[in-house]
Amino acid sequence: MMNRIFRNANPFQLSPFWLIISYIFLAIWAFITLFPLYWLVITAFKLPVDVASGPKYIPFMDFQPSLHAWKEMLVENGSDFVLRPYLSTVSIAINSALGALIIGACAAYALTRFEYRPKLGLIFSFIGCVALVILLTVLAIPWQFALAIGAAVFIIVAQGIGRRFKAALGNSDIAFWLISQRMLPPVTVIIPIYILYQQLGLLDNAVGLIISYCAANLPIVIWFMRDYFQSIPVELEESAFIDGASRYQTLWRVVLPLSVPGLVATFLIVLVFCWNEYVLALFLTGAQTQTMPILVSAQNGVRGPQWWNMSVLVMLMVVPLILMAVLLERYIAKGLLVGAVKG
Repeated sequence: MMNRIFRNANPFQLSPFWLIISYIFLAIWAFITLFPLYWLVITAFKLPVDVASGPKYIPFMDFQPSLHAWKEMLVENGSDFVLRPYLSTVSIAINSALGALIIGACAAYALTRFEYRPKLGLIFSFIGCVALVILLTVLAIPWQFALAIGAAVFIIVAQGIGRRFKAALGNSDIAFWLISQRMLPPVTVIIPIYILYQQLGLLDNAVGLIISYCAANLPIVIWFMRDYFQSIPVELEESAFIDGASRYQTLWRVVLPLSVPGLVATFLIVLVFCWNEYVLALFLTGAQTQTMPILVSAQNGVRGPQWWNMSVLVMLMVVPLILMAVLLERYIAKGLLVGAVKG
């Protein structure tokens, strides 16, 4: 009897005792993970006095649920108070995620199927010319002339000096450099971006925020999709080439259908990053393009943090993402696990 409880004849299955222990630990972990969401939901239905008077856990026993916060956010403050930031967040996040996915997937496919050997001399020449253009712009030279001067200098330097350096980078070096850009905190580049957008008239403009989000999330898309494309056998594409398909036909009819799980998983991850982004939105948006994270932080006003209002807004932000994750769970699980184990 004891052997049946503590041991199992099948080495790939847990014994009843360890199975019970596993479920206990899983239940504890599920409680720890889901309790913040539960606390968020019940706080959205509390009165301010219930929030301020201490922790109350169980509705109808510890406190009486109320729609006070919902009425204040959705009715009393006007229809545009939440609707405009919400629609702005949806539009900016979806367009940013789609743009980053399209550009990043193309770049990732190129890094897995083509060999690049850029010379270090050309790279440093280009960096130097970019610095020259910035310096000329700072010296009050029109940016059109500065750009033309920089391009001309780059052509001359690249032909004369840049090609003499034999050292070159490979695809792995390029991929590592791309993902290293994600390590840079956004706050370190926000001032140059703000000044640039001020000159271009892109402040408080959805297009400017979409461009920033695309640039910030491109390294993640390239890194994820690069691993996914590497898991697709090259022989499938070679068979399509033998049958007379072009590179673009092979990409459209062979590679992309096989990449749907990876594309969906990457899209949802990038969408969450764009949906919750705060720092760039804080500096680059205004009344017309305010996003939901900015509206949530605005509830910490002169009266102190209004947790009940914050909970309502956060619920409105979280629910669509949870529904998308549930509906696309099959694709997400497959997309994230491909390439996790490599022989």
